[in-house]
Amino acid sequence: MRRALPALAASVVLFLAVPAEAVGQSILVSTADLAGRLNDPKLVLLHVGEKAGYDAAHIAGARFADVRNSLHARTQELNLEMLPPDVLRERLAALGISDDLHIVVYHAGGPITLATRLILTLHWAGLDNVSLLDGGLDAWTREKRPVTTDVAAPGAGKLSPLKVRPVVADAEFVQTRLSKPGFAIVDARLPAFYDGTQVGGSQAARHKAGHIAGALSVPYTTLTTADGLLKSQAELRALFAAAGVKPDDTVVTYCHIGQQATAVLFAARLLGHKVVLYDGSFEDWSRRNLPANSTRLIFGSEESYHQPGEMTRRTGK
Repeated sequence: MRRALPALAASVVLFLAVPAEAVGQSILVSTADLAGRLNDPKLVLLHVGEKAGYDAAHIAGARFADVRNSLHARTQELNLEMLPPDVLRERLAALGISDDLHIVVYHAGGPITLATRLILTLHWAGLDNVSLLDGGLDAWTREKRPVTTDVAAPGAGKLSPLKVRPVVADAEFVQTRLSKPGFAIVDARLPAFYDGTQVGGSQAARHKAGHIAGALSVPYTTLTTADGLLKSQAELRALFAAAGVKPDDTVVTYCHIGQQATAVLFAARLLGHKVVLYDGSFEDWSRRNLPANSTRLIFGSEESYHQPGEMTRRTGK
């Protein structure tokens, strides 16, 4: 994260002193809920995915949101970074977003991570009435609900200056919370990256193998059913508990570049956790040459992965 970082640590601490938001199901809507509201003038529907897919079929009234190229920035060092608030405000208004509208984001094909990344960005921007369509376009079409190729140009929205929430943190914030009670640093990547049996990221980042020492593992792929729907809150709560996340923990998530982690962050918000994204994620951690290991924390013990298929356990840690 390279934008709006002055006094970041202090501002995040201030935010974390606020009680967890009562989000419940409000940040997740079903296809049936959306179908009954498609003609609501207070609804803005954002389609996330490939532009060619949007042109081929989208839900009526949906606007194409170019998450990677328009609504986030890429620096020489990192990908998918936050835009300056004034730039983001201008681009959101161009999508027809105003202060008093309900924004529903859905993904078309693939995992939910690009949609949850946009939702996190809208949350960071201070927009409150934002939801994810459960199952995305796949769930919508599976139920034989109508799609269209018609595109209506949105009128410019009226957005007040963004009130940025300090829910995005840097490497220093993560370092100072690794062993602090009340914080769970959660790695959202696939197990092979967490265990160090596979190395991800760009060559330029010189990615390390393994994970941030002390981080827990909740792979983003474990959050959804075979149909792409989010698992029930009871199932999500059990996944977090099995990973070592306590009910009152602030969940600090990371992945490769800050996209996959937002799916875990979204699930944590759904469960009522306070949340923070390490935006630069493991790409930034590796670039800074900060410590990493390939030790999995499981119920108070450690399982160390030296090579694929070879495992030893050290207890009492």
